[in-house]
Amino acid sequence: MAVSLAAMLTVAGCHKKNPAPPPPPAPPATAPTPMATITAEPSSITPGGSATLTWKTTDATNVSIEGLGTVATAGTQTVTPTQTTSYHLIAQGDGGTADATATVTVTSAPPPPAPITETGIDENAFESAVKPVFFDYDSYDVRPDAQSTISSDANFLNQHPNLKVVIGGYCDQRGSTEYNLALGENRANAAKQALVSAGVSPDRLRTVSYGKEKQFCTDQTEACWQQNRRAQFTLDQ
Repeated sequence: MAVSLAAMLTVAGCHKKNPAPPPPPAPPATAPTPMATITAEPSSITPGGSATLTWKTTDATNVSIEGLGTVATAGTQTVTPTQTTSYHLIAQGDGGTADATATVTVTSAPPPPAPITETGIDENAFESAVKPVFFDYDSYDVRPDAQSTISSDANFLNQHPNLKVVIGGYCDQRGSTEYNLALGENRANAAKQALVSAGVSPDRLRTVSYGKEKQFCTDQTEACWQQNRRAQFTLDQ
């Protein structure tokens, strides 16, 4: 009996299975490859102009733009190159490097306009040189943003002392005819005084009010109404 039991244990021991080996370790996760874009708006400027760079990256830890240095992973920046310039963006991350480029083209400055002589000057040539002054709603105050226009207009008129000018005051179509005639007169006089203050002789300037009777634009929008609120300069023939 003991012999039989020993034999059975021996047989059972011969069929015992070894434990399965552990699975191999998972491969390490691969970091995503960075992505990068950069644009310039506008992409073409004249000398002295500016453009806005806009860039965006993903999965980057270090971003730089050649000529600007290290920048945020996304953002915008205004640039004023003096010559055609390519802005090369490099985005580095754990998964590698990506790059992108935006170019701002600086065009040649247009030639200066030919000087206008006193003889034979026409209205189109005059109006291209002497720009109108625009006003706020229900106002005849010369706005700060019109000062550069007044300065340029006065400079041209002072260079052509034989020209005489009619200053027309205009209004948008809102309000009564009588009210807008008075407002147009005030606008014409305000533009005249601004030119006089800039050195133009007052005896060369004549004012007239057109009120709302003459419209440069007829749409029912603020942009259109703004076009009609002006002091317009024309040659006094």
